Amino acid sequence: MTIRVTIDRMLAERGMSVGDFADAIGITPANVAVLKNGRAKAVRFSTLDAICRVLDCQPGDLMSYTAPDDEDEPSSAEPSDGR
Repeated sequence: MTIRVTIDRMLAERGMSVGDFADAIGITPANVAVLKNGRAKAVRFSTLDAICRVLDCQPGDLMSYTAPDDEDEPSSAEPSDGR
């Protein structure tokens, strides 16, 4: 995945535990783990709002995009193995 989630770094910089963070934003610690490990398929705007409020940050501070290497991705002109 080319989207990197930086919630771990943000929590460490603020000295906040996952449990305290989960309580503050109103989700379970298990769902915080899904978010911070990049396994979430979507994030509600209300959750994003709570995260930014608690961490005093902007949405862009929580994620970064890294372009994939051309060698790792098959080009659109080449057929994939799944044809």
